[in-house]
Amino acid sequence: MALRDAANLAPHSAHEKSSGDLAVDGGGVSVGPRGAHGDTMGRLTGLRIVDCTLFLPGPMLTMMLADQGAEVIKVEPPGGDPARAMGPFADGVSVWFANLNRGKTSVRLDLKDDAGRAALWDLLSDADVFVEGFRPGAMARLGFGAEAVRTRFPRLVYASVSAFGQDGPLSDHAAHDLGVQALGGFLSVNDGGDGVPVVPGVPSADMAAGLTGLSAILMALWARERSGVGDTLDISMLGSLLPWSAHIAGAALLGGDAPRSTGQRSLGGAAFYNVYACADGKRIVLAGREAKFVANLLTALDRPDLIPLGDAPPGEAQAPLRAFLAETFLTRRRDDWTNWFANRDIAFAPVLDFAEALAAPGVAGLVDRSTALPHIVPAIRFDDDAPWVPGVSPP
Repeated sequence: MALRDAANLAPHSAHEKSSGDLAVDGGGVSVGPRGAHGDTMGRLTGLRIVDCTLFLPGPMLTMMLADQGAEVIKVEPPGGDPARAMGPFADGVSVWFANLNRGKTSVRLDLKDDAGRAALWDLLSDADVFVEGFRPGAMARLGFGAEAVRTRFPRLVYASVSAFGQDGPLSDHAAHDLGVQALGGFLSVNDGGDGVPVVPGVPSADMAAGLTGLSAILMALWARERSGVGDTLDISMLGSLLPWSAHIAGAALLGGDAPRSTGQRSLGGAAFYNVYACADGKRIVLAGREAKFVANLLTALDRPDLIPLGDAPPGEAQAPLRAFLAETFLTRRRDDWTNWFANRDIAFAPVLDFAEALAAPGVAGLVDRSTALPHIVPAIRFDDDAPWVPGVSPP
C-alpha cells in the first residue's frame, strides 16, 4: 500500500534503526519497521523508498520525500556517494551531501557481486518506490532493469532519472547538467548580451528532473491506490527542462529564428527587466515591466517623457531607455540605490552574493542553523507542521 499509518505496518525486520547506516549480513539488509524512521509523522510516513542515485537530481528528489516522512534507504557504491567528498565541510560532513541526503538511511552495496545484488533484492521486496540514476541500460545489465524488477514486484513504482531518457538517439550520450543545457538550447541564451554563453550558476536541468520525478512518483502512487499496480517512469533532464523554455522559444517552436538575449523581453532586451552597474561596481536589477513600475520610476527620476518606451518592443526600440537607466544607476552605490528604492512601488532588487543573501532579511529565515551543519529548509510546508528540525544525514 502506498501511504499507510505506521501503526498498522508489519516490521520488515526486527532490527529497528531510526537513522544512519543499515546492517548488512548474510541474510540481507536489516531495516526498521515502516514509520519508525525519524521522530515525527509526515504526510508520507509509511512510504518506503529505495534510492540508487548520486550527486544532484535523484538525491534532491528523494530528500524531498524524506522531508515529508518517507523512509528513504540510500544505496551507495562501496566508495560512497561522491558528493560526500565535496567541500566545504562541517564536523567532517559535506554541506552539499547533508543538504541533499538528510533524513535518509544508507547502505553501501557492490551490485557487481552476488551478495550486493541479493541485498538490493531484499530491500526492494518491501519498497513502494525504486529510484535509480544510472546511465540507461546499466541497471538492466546488473539484473535490476524495470521489467525484471516490476515483474517480481508489480506494485512497485520504478523511476529512472537520466540526462536524455532511456530510449532515443541521445540515450547513450554522456552528460551532466551543462551538456543538457547546451544540447537543449538553454546555454545559448545564458550570456551577458554579447552572445557568448557562460557556465550557468544553477544546475537547472538537474533540479528540473528532481522536481519532475517527484511529481511523477506521487502521481504514480495515487494511480496505484486505484489500480493496485505500480508504474515505470522515465525522467529525463532534457525533457524536464525543455518546458521551461516556452516563454522564450516561441518563434523557434514555430520553425522560426532562435531567441537572442538582446532581443528578448525576459533575457536582457527590456529596460525594466535588466541588470545595471552602480558606482561601486556592484549591481542592481529592475525586475518588472508592468506599466505602473515604469511610470513610478521614470516619474521619480524626472523623465516621464521616456515612459512610452517602457511599452516598446524589446531590443533596439528600448535602447534609449536602457542607456538612460544605465547612466543613471552609475551615479550612486548599490546600497544607496537600495535605500532610494525602499519606499517606492517598483520591482527592484540589489544583486547580492550568496554570503549577503543568506544573511539578508527574508532569506536568512530559510536556513536552519540550529546545528553545526546549516540546512536550507524545505520549500514544502503545511499549516499544521511542527517546527522543522533537519533529519540526520547518513554517516
